[in-house]
Amino acid sequence: MADAGPQALCAREPRVPAERLVAEMVPPPRFDSVRFDTYNPDPTQPSQSEAVTVLSGFAAGLGGAHASGAGRKRWFSKKQAAPTGPRGVYLDGGYGVGKTHLLASLWHATPAEPALKAFGTFVELTNLVGALGFQQTVQTLGGHRLLCIDEFELDDPGDTVLVSSLLSRLVEQGVALAATSNTLPGKLGEGRFAAADFLREIQGLSAHFRPLRIDGQDYRHRGLPEAPAPFGDEQVTKAAYATEGASLDDFPGLLEHLARVHPSRYGALTDGLTAVCLTDVGPVPDQSTALRLVVLADRLYDREIPVLASGVPFDKLFSEDMLNGGYRKKYFRAISRLTALARDAKPLVSQ
Repeated sequence: MADAGPQALCAREPRVPAERLVAEMVPPPRFDSVRFDTYNPDPTQPSQSEAVTVLSGFAAGLGGAHASGAGRKRWFSKKQAAPTGPRGVYLDGGYGVGKTHLLASLWHATPAEPALKAFGTFVELTNLVGALGFQQTVQTLGGHRLLCIDEFELDDPGDTVLVSSLLSRLVEQGVALAATSNTLPGKLGEGRFAAADFLREIQGLSAHFRPLRIDGQDYRHRGLPEAPAPFGDEQVTKAAYATEGASLDDFPGLLEHLARVHPSRYGALTDGLTAVCLTDVGPVPDQSTALRLVVLADRLYDREIPVLASGVPFDKLFSEDMLNGGYRKKYFRAISRLTALARDAKPLVSQ
């Protein structure tokens, strides 16, 4: 048995200073070691191999001096003209085709010091603006060689305008951009790809992005067994007590707690955990709760924290209305990621 009983996520109320938000703008732990040569393209989907080639060339092209001439003395120069031509790439594909792997590989391959590269989700970027203010964020990121934005939130018009304005300022300063995105509500009947929506929503920035379509099926289920069936409450509880660094929570109680913690703190909520154990998992009651759970699933997946659960299987978390609605892509991503973490947690029961 573990030396102490399991922790409880519901007992945690983390506070995250702005400095930590800046310092953590790097690929998450799950993607620390990914590189282009560790990406496993589906041989039946040539667009995946093509993406590796294009992104490798894009990274190589970011070497040398900063596009705006940052770091040089410009005693007599006027304001630098904005860079012409594509200064960004947009990875366009369904969930599970490895977009985040490729985005993180681009960050790693770009020839610049880590302090001159930033990587974060759209939510993390908006949280940074909220913490630092718009002008300070521009100053903080303006000297960077590259900014990678994962899961650009096209379904939030206000934040989309805010981030588009921020990116415009950064492009003027020579920052290269790379992004992935979700799908706009009401557009899912037109297909899973979102390039047209993305380029329209960022308006004046569209000329700076080259869309790169990546076809394929969810790699997490390519040739892998189905998700393990949920365990019993007693099995989950016993495993939580036997696993050092595990947490143990009742699922309905955890959902209530997430409503009291800002999503920007969900990463900090999981600090130091080796596993998350949940009892009485059931269908999520409403869309607001469901979207908070999606953010938590993303943070758990980023940090490779196994999830052991009793109750209903993870593919039963969201109602048919949710899975057919505007946030369908987010919910399927959450199911996919939680299923992968459930597989990782299976050995905990036999400890």
